Amino acid sequence: MAPLEIQTALPQPAGITAYRDGNVLRWLTAYTASLVGDSVYFVALAWSAQKAAGPTEVGLVMAAGALPRALLMLGGGVLADRIDPRRVILGSDALRCLLILSVAAVIALSAPALWILVAVALVFGAVDALFVPAIGALPARITSSDQLARVTGMRSLSMRLSQIAGPPIGGLAMGLGGPAAAFTVAGLLFALSLPLLLTIRMQPLAEHGRQQPEPGTAWKDLLDGLRYIHRHRLIGPLVAAGAICELGLTGTLNVGMVLLNAERGWGPSGYGWIVSSFGAGAAVSAALLAITGWLPRAGLLLAGTLLVGCTGAATIALVPTLWIAVVLAAVIGLSAGVFGSLDNALIQTAADPAYLGRVTSVVMLTMVGLAPLSYPLVGAAIGAWGAAPVFVGCGIFASLGVVIALASGAVRRAELPRQRPGVST
Repeated sequence: MAPLEIQTALPQPAGITAYRDGNVLRWLTAYTASLVGDSVYFVALAWSAQKAAGPTEVGLVMAAGALPRALLMLGGGVLADRIDPRRVILGSDALRCLLILSVAAVIALSAPALWILVAVALVFGAVDALFVPAIGALPARITSSDQLARVTGMRSLSMRLSQIAGPPIGGLAMGLGGPAAAFTVAGLLFALSLPLLLTIRMQPLAEHGRQQPEPGTAWKDLLDGLRYIHRHRLIGPLVAAGAICELGLTGTLNVGMVLLNAERGWGPSGYGWIVSSFGAGAAVSAALLAITGWLPRAGLLLAGTLLVGCTGAATIALVPTLWIAVVLAAVIGLSAGVFGSLDNALIQTAADPAYLGRVTSVVMLTMVGLAPLSYPLVGAAIGAWGAAPVFVGCGIFASLGVVIALASGAVRRAELPRQRPGVST
């Protein structure tokens, strides 16, 4: 049987490669500025909480934003599809900018009270629930379908680079001017993204061969989006595989890795080497897709790299020395990065643009809402049984995503759209 070639849009005129497209680059620059602002904000929030109270309160403040983000994420996806993803992004980014700059002004005039920090985290989390689905729905409206995989790689690379650059910028601002300066830097980064977003040109849904669906109630739109995901022969299995992967590996790699290092006596430096190696592998995978824009046998490659990542995560607690763990972490990062990029790219290219906000909201809900629920479970399990059996068990659980992917004929046959002839590189 011939490979399943994903087609979601009518043929479009040949354009230019995404990394030469000013429209895409303006979006990417705005997105990167916003991501770095996120990182600086979290540094400022954590250090402000530490100054205002003790360790328990720090955890409370940092977790406060997760609840509204998880509860409102699906509604954010409905809003992005009902209105316009760019308008939602502009509104949410403007709100974040005003919120953080206001907090900076308050903290500059008084000590950072705990209640203020909790309130800020709650509001920021609620606004984030609008921003995240909209930013995921935008790429399909600013570039052609054959460039979506490349844009996905560029977006993933931007996320990795912002995670590297953001904390040092936040720490430098904290050192020079305290929490008020760090919050100010975060707010200015959000402000920087606004004029760039205003210049982005969006293709109307009609150019994708789609018509905006008749408006209904928000609840009806939400149910329609969930049914769309469930019934789609490719998107449904991809979303399910990604969710299983997040539930199985996120807690292990974030919480379990700290406890594994303590158990093995590798210490903070060992943990740093492992995390850096994982991040480097993930960055390489993002750069690979950004440069090539296409990988062969995407569905089978997705399943294969997920299997490698799950196997690596299951066995990293069994290796005898730190340097082997560091190398294995790079392999896990590379494999998980390829899987995540392909999963996202296939969903982006397969989804009807009119549903992309809701599809993105469901995908992100598993990452920011459900996956963190595994953190206390992983910690308690390692405390009771040790790291090795928990890592192996979580790796086996995550590999159920491989079974889901391979059980779907649509996933096995899935291919990314090739770059059309005439596209400038």
